[in-house]
Amino acid sequence: MSDLPKLHIAVLMGGWANERPVSLMSGEGVAKALEERGHTVTRIDMDRKVAARIAEVAPDVVFNALHGVPGEDGTVQGMLDLMGVPYTHSGLATSVIAIDKQLTKQALVPHGIPMPGGRIVKSAELHERDPMPRPYVLKPVNEGSSVGVAIVTDEGNYGNPIMPDAKGPWQEFAELLAEPYIKGRELTSAVVDFEGGPRALGVTELRPKSGFYDFEAKYTDGMTDHICPAEIPQHITDLCLEYALKAHKALGCRGTSRTDFRWDEEQGEEGLFVLETNTQPGMTPLSLVPEQARFAGIEYGELCELVVAAALRDHAVKPGGGDG
Repeated sequence: MSDLPKLHIAVLMGGWANERPVSLMSGEGVAKALEERGHTVTRIDMDRKVAARIAEVAPDVVFNALHGVPGEDGTVQGMLDLMGVPYTHSGLATSVIAIDKQLTKQALVPHGIPMPGGRIVKSAELHERDPMPRPYVLKPVNEGSSVGVAIVTDEGNYGNPIMPDAKGPWQEFAELLAEPYIKGRELTSAVVDFEGGPRALGVTELRPKSGFYDFEAKYTDGMTDHICPAEIPQHITDLCLEYALKAHKALGCRGTSRTDFRWDEEQGEEGLFVLETNTQPGMTPLSLVPEQARFAGIEYGELCELVVAAALRDHAVKPGGGDG
């Protein structure tokens, strides 16, 4: 249980990333929950004058409910560090690494965390040849929430090679990460920081009713079934929890994180791969971290307070922060 004093909390949301609508939903959910628990909340829809707005408001702590760039990539984190304002979720260095899927591989694979191979490709090259045998996945290097993900198959309608006028992430991004496609099931595991240390909460299986678990499936009610807890063998559950906790610690995440997996059940443990670790997981009514928290006996408002408490603990031990 959280025993936070009553605080003035600025909830930072919105911004101009692709994930703005999700951020607004996350932020409003958090703001209402914190108000219900007796805190004073100021809602801030981020624009270019956000530093002046935060200085004017002078909160005890900022709850960072932004998703995508620049709220999740270290930019906002660096600004708040310079201002000396405590903020939730991961810090600057962790955010820079975790938003970049290639840097994440470099950070996690040496810790024994299996991730798909892959390489960065110029989008223009895709119209000349495939970067690897089909099927494969193309995704932006530094976007979240399955923004701009394409699965390229022999049967697909992108063409062979991919046609320049085919709708896909190659039209939006100059570079993409190409990875082998891993068939199987979509799993995810949330980690939350408690006073005694981080804990992996559980495993959810995501079953999209059509296609794959893309941005629309994530945030449209009724498009994806959440099976919580996942109906998978116990040893796979245990492995997901182990990898999620390892990733959280190796990357230096704070407050909460969510690690996503693909599992090819025909391959057993060898078929489990980490896709990415999200340092600013959604806090909307459809979001996975609140859902797993409920399964673990943690109500939504308490979850929000646990994330705030982690921010204040971390700030207190930094030079120039709190008692540091």
